[in-house]
Amino acid sequence: MSAFVGKYADELIKNAKYIATPGKGILAADESTGTIGKRLSSINVENIESNRQALRELLFTAPNALPYLSGVILFEETLYQKTADGKPFVDVLLEANVLPGIKVDKGVVDLAGTNGETTTQGFDGLGARCAAFYKAGARFAKWRAVLKIGVTEPSELSIQQNAQGLARYAIICQENGLVPIVEPEILTDGSHDIKKCAYASEMVLAAVYKALNEQHVLLEGTLLKPNMVTPGSDSPKVTPEEIAEYTVTTLRRTVPAAVPGVVFLSGGQSEEEATVNLNAMNKLDVLKPWTLSFSFGRALQASTLKTWGGKKENVAAAQANFLARCKANSDATLGKYGGDGAGGLASESLYVKGYKY
Repeated sequence: MSAFVGKYADELIKNAKYIATPGKGILAADESTGTIGKRLSSINVENIESNRQALRELLFTAPNALPYLSGVILFEETLYQKTADGKPFVDVLLEANVLPGIKVDKGVVDLAGTNGETTTQGFDGLGARCAAFYKAGARFAKWRAVLKIGVTEPSELSIQQNAQGLARYAIICQENGLVPIVEPEILTDGSHDIKKCAYASEMVLAAVYKALNEQHVLLEGTLLKPNMVTPGSDSPKVTPEEIAEYTVTTLRRTVPAAVPGVVFLSGGQSEEEATVNLNAMNKLDVLKPWTLSFSFGRALQASTLKTWGGKKENVAAAQANFLARCKANSDATLGKYGGDGAGGLASESLYVKGYKY
């Protein structure tokens, strides 16, 4: 077999399969200090460590919410933080059968000679960092590659650089006991239609899995975090059923059955849009060899953040809001979401052009 079977192989397969448990998904709480600062400033809260800790504690200790999650992606600062009572966040999660994960990339840089395309940095010392994160309790990792659609984009250079980078990151993670979440995000920016997005997504995913294979990545010990196939942000919207059809068709053509789960990013959709689209995919009556679930950041946190507003007296209401979104998305992974979380803050657009975090 071409896959690298190291000392962590059995553990990687077990953890990847667990994260992909139907009915569960991932909370992406790995916003960098700068990005969380933008979120906090939107509710007039200062970007200091104590406020960042308070927001994460609100999420991780929300009553009855963690059973709907199998993993939480943390930023490095958060991996080592504790509750106000002194309990490490890692222990809070593990005791609730939620695996801690860690963002390991260092953001994107421009690819010279392209029309604003990017590649992801963070390889320096990656093996040692992964080993340290494993020791601290992390069991999976995330690395975000960013591509865009334009007249000539994504270019072959961008596709190949990002595919090879994702594969290199993935094998380094596996050598050090972390399940790699492979995230090739194609931004929604632009006026392209859904067919153009499907074409670009298919090209990118085909290249990513070729690179993963070439670099001997154990697919059974990985997860995929792709964009949903949607029209561009400046194009007319289409139905959830159409998004489901195009997205699942794209995945069926490119993602091997050895991969246990596909955990979608929300990509600036409103909380409700992301849930409804995921539900439509799981209702599709076609062969889907992998679990289709969620790895949402904004689409799990946005209305919770606004409800909280940085005030202690609002914590319970904010946690109830978070629980509602977790349950809605859990139902969507089973194709059983009935729309009971719709309306209000959940329907507000979360789109940000050229989104970085």
